[in-house]
Amino acid sequence: MSIFSVTALAEMQMFESLEQDQLMQLLDRHRESSHQPEQVIVMEQDWGESVFLLRSGLAKVRTYTMDGDEVVMSLLGAGDVFGEMAALDGAARSADVVALTPLCLVKLRAVPFAALLAKQAGFALALARLEAGRLRDLNRRFALQSADATSRLLDALAYLARKNSGSDADPQALIPPLAQREIALLAGLARETASRTLSKLRQRNVVVEEEGGLRLVDLQPLQKRGLLD
Repeated sequence: MSIFSVTALAEMQMFESLEQDQLMQLLDRHRESSHQPEQVIVMEQDWGESVFLLRSGLAKVRTYTMDGDEVVMSLLGAGDVFGEMAALDGAARSADVVALTPLCLVKLRAVPFAALLAKQAGFALALARLEAGRLRDLNRRFALQSADATSRLLDALAYLARKNSGSDADPQALIPPLAQREIALLAGLARETASRTLSKLRQRNVVVEEEGGLRLVDLQPLQKRGLLD
């Protein structure tokens, strides 16, 4: 993993409004780390004074229902920030964050992060856009809870592709190799249902296997269902 620099931070959309000295404040005593799939990065109800920046890889934000069922709230990709809510309001973490693929993280101190949000409108607006995007994704997935299995799986696959493509938000980007259980959870389907539906999409050449992962090569089924912006 290469050393994370002020230049690298400035190239990320979230931080592009900040001056060099402000970027240096954010990186003061930062820490970098690598994590493997299924590793828990933060845990729900933990207390934290750090904000995390995802340099590369894919992670999920999850919680559990009262019955113990796992619910995936959102996905995180390169350039995403997480842990900011607990750092800003002093409350406990609201969900787990778990690695889906190998990933690289930068751990930032919460104090300079919060101070810059209070001073720099552009930085605060960038965070607000990030949060709005997550809420939009969550609302869309919630609206699909009663949809058919094919719609839910197509939406989950496009979501994975967009997040894995980083700032490009490309629904036809490569989806990294993931256990079918993870795809099923994201789609809100039983694993067997997700497996059958995915097989049908492969047979129709909507989805192909590539580099060990998956790729959506035909967007017409998503367009017909109103699943693309």
